Amino acid sequence: MPMYNHISVAVPALDEMVAMPKLIDCLRKQTFDGFALYVCVNNPDDWWDDGDKIRVAQNNVALMDYLKGIDDIDVTVIDRCSKGNGWVGKRRGVGWARKMLFDRIVEERGRDELVVSMDADTVFGANYLQSVVDAMNADSSISAIAVPYYHPLEGSDDECRSILRYEIYMRYYLLQLIRIGSPYAFTALGSAMVFSAGAYSRVGGITPLQGGEDFYLMQKFAKTGKVSVCNSECVYPSARGSDRVPFGTGPAVCKTLVEQDRSYPFYPAAVFDRVGQTFAAFDSLYTADSDTPMTEFLQQQLKTGSLWQPLRANYKRKELFVRACAERVDGLRILQYLKQQYVRYYSDEGNSTPHLIDYCRAEGIEVDDYFSFDTTPIAVINHLRDALYDREMLLRKNKR
Repeated sequence: MPMYNHISVAVPALDEMVAMPKLIDCLRKQTFDGFALYVCVNNPDDWWDDGDKIRVAQNNVALMDYLKGIDDIDVTVIDRCSKGNGWVGKRRGVGWARKMLFDRIVEERGRDELVVSMDADTVFGANYLQSVVDAMNADSSISAIAVPYYHPLEGSDDECRSILRYEIYMRYYLLQLIRIGSPYAFTALGSAMVFSAGAYSRVGGITPLQGGEDFYLMQKFAKTGKVSVCNSECVYPSARGSDRVPFGTGPAVCKTLVEQDRSYPFYPAAVFDRVGQTFAAFDSLYTADSDTPMTEFLQQQLKTGSLWQPLRANYKRKELFVRACAERVDGLRILQYLKQQYVRYYSDEGNSTPHLIDYCRAEGIEVDDYFSFDTTPIAVINHLRDALYDREMLLRKNKR
């Protein structure tokens, strides 16, 4: 396995003239200087003929000029924004921008390169790049790192409540996956991914979706290698709202708290337990079929009555069979199962926050009986976010 000594930082950018100088400033302060910056400045080509969008296209061209004027950082600019070079048809959006970036890096830098996926509105400390090089070099089995993250609070009270609600949801979800020992216990954010170019090539690259492409890429890494969640530094993505993608942080922040509770409920611990029980049954399934809490759901999703026999036929060693089962019951299936169970048994509750409170109580995290994302002071909600962050960092460290 290679010892990584060079990094390519990959940044998709759309209307980021305000944010980009802050990211450049972070890069200039890095203690690790063996890096290059790749930026894909992008917008649909038809925005040049759209009176409401032409301003963004013009700003993107100004951003390219700014980037090309940087002479103290190795910068490669991919032009998918100027007239005649923008996206055409269905090939557009952040997923395609990331694909162009990652593929270009592999082509130019080779499979021994370390790729740091970043967003233009993300900031980070001076030791960030050194920290990911150290983490990857310390364990040759790592294919990728799901880097710790923390959203700074900015904007109105409603905006602060919204990002805190969403981040607490993500941390709660991850903590539950860690608790049940899921192999998919990581949070995939496009601004907080690190991976080797070799691992990227082995999984066939990124699927350029309109949203969620980061989740599916990290899931590929988990199925073919090891995703680490341990890193000594974290990144600080912007908490701004956005409608550029159908789901993720930007759209979540734009939702009301009621809408968030419908889209991102705190699934009960008991449902996560059923997932954990299913994974625990994989060893015995190597010998013979038996029902698991997820059997009926998986048969419906996969449209088969024989879930495990084909895997037994193809994998003659137990450890390979168990891994194949885990690949079948992947992060997407887990989320789909949680949603199905919640809709079937819990959605009439109207508010999922009590499940968060129950988890906190079980873990010894202080939370008031009357905790509410609507009325509890923001400082108190933020204190809970920090407590969950601290718990997550401790468990991440233990998963080293």
